[in-house]
Amino acid sequence: MMRLKRRTVAACSSALALALGATACGGGDIAPAGSGGGKLDGSKVVVAGVWSGTEQKNFRKVLDAFTEKTGAEAEFISTGDNVSTVIGSKIEGGNAPDVVMVPQTGVLKQFAHKGWLLPLGKKTEQTVTDNFAPVWKNYGTVDGDFYGLYFKAAHKSTVWYSPDALDQAGVKPPKTYAEMLKSSATVADSGLPAFAVAGEDGWTLTDWFENIYLSQAGPQKYDRLAAHELPWTDPSVVRALTTLGELFSGKDLVAGGRQGALSTDFPSSVGQVFGADPEAAMVYEGDFVGSIAKEEYGKKIGDDAAFFPFPAVDGGKAPVVSGGDAAVVLKDGRNRKAAMALMDYLATPEAAEVWAAEGGFLSPNQKADPAAYGDDTTRSIAKSLVDAGDTVRFDMSDQAPATFGGTKGMGEWKILQDFLRDPADPKGTAAALEAAAAKAFKN
Repeated sequence: MMRLKRRTVAACSSALALALGATACGGGDIAPAGSGGGKLDGSKVVVAGVWSGTEQKNFRKVLDAFTEKTGAEAEFISTGDNVSTVIGSKIEGGNAPDVVMVPQTGVLKQFAHKGWLLPLGKKTEQTVTDNFAPVWKNYGTVDGDFYGLYFKAAHKSTVWYSPDALDQAGVKPPKTYAEMLKSSATVADSGLPAFAVAGEDGWTLTDWFENIYLSQAGPQKYDRLAAHELPWTDPSVVRALTTLGELFSGKDLVAGGRQGALSTDFPSSVGQVFGADPEAAMVYEGDFVGSIAKEEYGKKIGDDAAFFPFPAVDGGKAPVVSGGDAAVVLKDGRNRKAAMALMDYLATPEAAEVWAAEGGFLSPNQKADPAAYGDDTTRSIAKSLVDAGDTVRFDMSDQAPATFGGTKGMGEWKILQDFLRDPADPKGTAAALEAAAAKAFKN
């Protein structure tokens, strides 16, 4: 489940769909399959990504739709979690895929700096300009070249709760962080700890921090901190840690106490709220919590499991932290023309709507039809993501070098686990974060 952090989980006009039949980036017309003249008939595009199970099955439906439209066969291969190593090995072995679904901005930059990627074509770029908020194009751009098309997104600013638990405590979903702390205390007084916290998985703690920091400090400082242009000893970091510490140190607010949280992994934290014997009323994480509550615990989304947006902190705006998978084209792939045609297709609302209908998906494409989503809750989350526009910020730890933002037992993950264990010294925690970040970013 740790891979959920790295990926992340969102969604037309017929004119845009038909536009695919016009001109593919890289040259040539693409006629629909079955028309007798499709120039991609007989070609093949190989796509690699981390997805397995249901996600892979649903993405294959997107690829099948592409094949139906163009005549190009599409194959998917799973890389597992370590995308960089697998793709590097395939390139060295002369067996590179054509397209890779990259789960981190840091990995996308790494691929670009290694010279592995081709800039995307003008048609794809224009469609992204027309259909997506500028922030998504920016996250796919490295040193001025547009390499990454964000096809699948995750909304990491959702707090999931048991409606029964909140009803029994007589509280309603809060609008501000201060209200959330107050409501949490009321829930705890009713006999049920307020939050399940997955402290064993350090990535969940980075998500807590990022939401607070984005709302409290604002998007500009968030960007500077993400790039390590602002030191982690900055007062804004200390302030955010202090705010997070209020929840971690609150009496009976965390299921099992802080020590119990440190031995709770992410799937278990969801089970603590939505399992047969609830141990908490709420769990913070991304939109993917809903899928687990539904598939693993049989909850009906909207009735037995609901969410409220991560609340605004200290008068700031409610944060929208996201993650996502970006499609990139490898230089060493064997079918550049089919790869660029696939990118054209993935940029359209039509492609997003194929997966949206299957569930477990959010699209940052503003033109995707909300009706394509299968339930009101997912539709609401997708709308929140799209409505956030340019205020969306990509997961900060995913932007950092892995030694700081993405490795178990070190860097930000471990330091925030230490902070959960004892949140009494925010300044000391900020100093430890800065020392780790300085080392990682220098490297």
